[in-house]
Amino acid sequence: MKQKFKLIAVVALVGLLAAGAAGGAVWWVLGARAPHGGKAEAAAAEEPKPAPDYKYVTLEKVLVMVRGGEGDNTPHYMALDIVFKALPDQEKRTKEHLPLLRTVAVGALSAYTLEAAREMTVPQFGEALNKAYRDSYAAERRDAPFAEALIGKLIIE
Repeated sequence: MKQKFKLIAVVALVGLLAAGAAGGAVWWVLGARAPHGGKAEAAAAEEPKPAPDYKYVTLEKVLVMVRGGEGDNTPHYMALDIVFKALPDQEKRTKEHLPLLRTVAVGALSAYTLEAAREMTVPQFGEALNKAYRDSYAAERRDAPFAEALIGKLIIE
């Protein structure tokens, strides 16, 4: 009887060790494929995703009259081309909004004096326009059909 008991104990011990080894192997294999675990996943996460393939819609010849200084009655103008960076599925909607976009640009830029406009850089004009567009679409509670407005050409006379 004592030998039978030892044999059962040895078989049970071997079974437990085999089950533990199998469980450890499964954990190791599945752990290597988990998003937080494997080197392949970490390398894939580090690769930058390609930028979307944007379409560019141009609004040409936006003319804005800017104010001169005190006592300056000479008319001064700003002419610019604005380029809208839009996703391909928003290109048509952006083209449909060009009259509104022209109106918002004229309203935003006509507030500048000649001196202030001459001191601004092209990126500053871009920031001012993008803010005006964001505010306009937010007031209407709609999403803008483009990602960003860029200055294509700027002339101040």
